[in-house]
Amino acid sequence: MARKFRSWKTLLSEEVFSTPWMSIFHNQFEMTGGRRGNYFYLHTNGSALIVPVASDGKIILVRQYRYLTNSVSLELPCGGIKDGQDDEAAARAELVEETGFDCQKLKRAGRFLPYNGLSDEFCTVFVAWGLSEVGQRPDVTEEIEVVSLSPDEIDKLVERGKITDGMTIAGWKLAQKHL
Repeated sequence: MARKFRSWKTLLSEEVFSTPWMSIFHNQFEMTGGRRGNYFYLHTNGSALIVPVASDGKIILVRQYRYLTNSVSLELPCGGIKDGQDDEAAARAELVEETGFDCQKLKRAGRFLPYNGLSDEFCTVFVAWGLSEVGQRPDVTEEIEVVSLSPDEIDKLVERGKITDGMTIAGWKLAQKHL
């Protein structure tokens, strides 16, 4: 029989810092038995990750510079959900912004928690077909190169540790059954 877990009681929740993309919250909580503590976490509106499938069956990825690791990362297109946007609208916007492609068909493949010890963010994964080139529109902070790889090539790059972005690896796993 599975263990029954009890929810912790939130005594205080306060926003400590906010930007247009995310907020940092501080919560004071009480566990079962009366023990109290503090929890700091990142809140976002969520994110949308897209697995764009070209007509030849290749997958469109992006190679981009990542400031925090001072490295270039090979990733599936992904971005945050803006205020007033739903996850599908965010997916379509990110697809155009990062790859320069729009799509005729978008299918939800699943969702996951990218870092559930640090954030309440959910990432929704979509598979996109019927791609048409409309022109890339990256943010001013994005340096992006579009890359096209076969599913086998992606699997090999993950296995060899050449694709290290956790969201890409999780999203790829969820999308594979839809390809």
